[in-house]
Formats: sequence, structure tokens, C-alpha cells
Amino acid sequence: MGLAVVKMKLMPTSPDVDLEEIKTKVQKIIEDQEGKGTKIELEPIAFGLNAVIAMFGWDEEKDLNPLENTLKDIENVNSVEMIDMRRAI
Repeated sequence: MGLAVVKMKLMPTSPDVDLEEIKTKVQKIIEDQEGKGTKIELEPIAFGLNAVIAMFGWDEEKDLNPLENTLKDIENVNSVEMIDMRRAI
């Protein structure tokens, strides 16, 4: 049983969305589903739009789809994309 480092990008529905609220919800959801060491930051995209980037440890044997689907259900989140997944040493 290994640990993977996962990086996900969440795009808000508009530049006017409260990103701090999204960050708080993302943190809680990841921790509730046994993600470890969550780090969340903002990435500028264009014209005032920022993406929420979540990085966390995840058990390689657990399916990521339920987590991804839960993140997609957050209010004011337009899309969720896994942008990187690597085995942690």
C-alpha cells in the first residue's frame, strides 16, 4: 500500500466567486475522505479568474472518483481536473 501525491485544479464559475469558501470546503472534503497533508493555493488564470489548486497525499489503492465527484458538487465550482498524480517516496 503506497501513497500518491495528487494535484487537482478546481475552476470557479466566475471571477466573483468567494474562493476562500471554496478552499475551506475543499480542505474539509479531502480530510473527510482520508486525504493527507492538504495544501491549497490559488493559481491566476486570466482576467481576474483564479483556479483553486489542491495538493494532498492519497492512498494508491483507493479510488479517486468519489472524491472528484464530491468536489464537483461544491457550489460555484465549474470543473475539477486531476492535473498530476505521482507516487510518493
